[in-house]
Amino acid sequence: MMSLSLSQICAEAEAMRDSLIAVRRDLHQHPELAFQEVRTAGIVAERLRALGYAVQTGIGRTGVVGLLKGTGATDRPLTLMLRFDMDALPIQEAVDVPFKSQYPGKMHACGHDAHTAIGLGVAELLARHRDQWGGVAKFVFQPAEEVVGGALAMIHDGVLADPAPDRVLAMHVWATEAVGTVGVTDGPTLAASATCRIAVRGRGAHGAAPHLSADPIVAAAHIITALQTIVARNVDPMAQGVVTVGCIHGGAAPNVIPDVVELQGTLRAFEESVMQLMRVRVQQIVAQVAAGLGVEAAVTFAEPSTPATVNDPALARLVRETAAALVGPQRVRSDYRIMATEDCAF
Repeated sequence: MMSLSLSQICAEAEAMRDSLIAVRRDLHQHPELAFQEVRTAGIVAERLRALGYAVQTGIGRTGVVGLLKGTGATDRPLTLMLRFDMDALPIQEAVDVPFKSQYPGKMHACGHDAHTAIGLGVAELLARHRDQWGGVAKFVFQPAEEVVGGALAMIHDGVLADPAPDRVLAMHVWATEAVGTVGVTDGPTLAASATCRIAVRGRGAHGAAPHLSADPIVAAAHIITALQTIVARNVDPMAQGVVTVGCIHGGAAPNVIPDVVELQGTLRAFEESVMQLMRVRVQQIVAQVAAGLGVEAAVTFAEPSTPATVNDPALARLVRETAAALVGPQRVRSDYRIMATEDCAF
């Protein structure tokens, strides 16, 4: 049996360029939101079956799983799971390109159309050369990553069993980096996240008589300001954390102080200890600032929160070495971490 060289794989991948671009652009024109990826899942399942994969559909509602057993000799057959997400975002596409979204208010703004096309390309290469490897390739095309629900839905439906994966690979394109750059970091590489809702309850009054109120708008403003001290004064400067308030809702008229203001925010950290510290401090600050200003406030965290994506150092090193052989060591980064979050962490 002739061993398959990396240069041959590259040549075959390059020959697939036009067909994979066509797949990606078709998916880009037909974006589907979380748990609505019916057309996309149908395309994935059809292509995997044509390549000889055993296909399961409806995993996690609209997820697809494809299994292929290699026929090559191996001393230690492993199951390698490769995960690609498929869903789009509820965003209106503003860029006028020939393959722009055909669905108003929906767009592949996060690159999951590219992920799906890449996954199908890798699946084709592995099927074409299944005599060159042993073990099982388990392709997982996941729905609903954007709402942090698809991974848990697929896990609930048994995606991590029959067979259980020995290794898991996932990836994400990133538009701010130059083409050809590969970032693979040991340990935490994407942040854990927690979403919180803060309800500030006071007593409404006319804007001309603020002394009759317990003003939740003023209290909410002080709470937002105080929350920014968590990272500045509570988190170790050598660690990293983010506290962002992204939503404020309260009031309906310019001259009326409302009874309630609602805030929503997100916490991000790479380390669980930092995340727990920030969660505790959010609750303490909200309660104490509210009490000092004569209002009541309650903090609710959405559960489950998303853990950090943590790379296995040995597998990360293998990926870096392979990437260096493909694109050159100067284009491979071992320190790339961002505060975005990914539900493949589950």
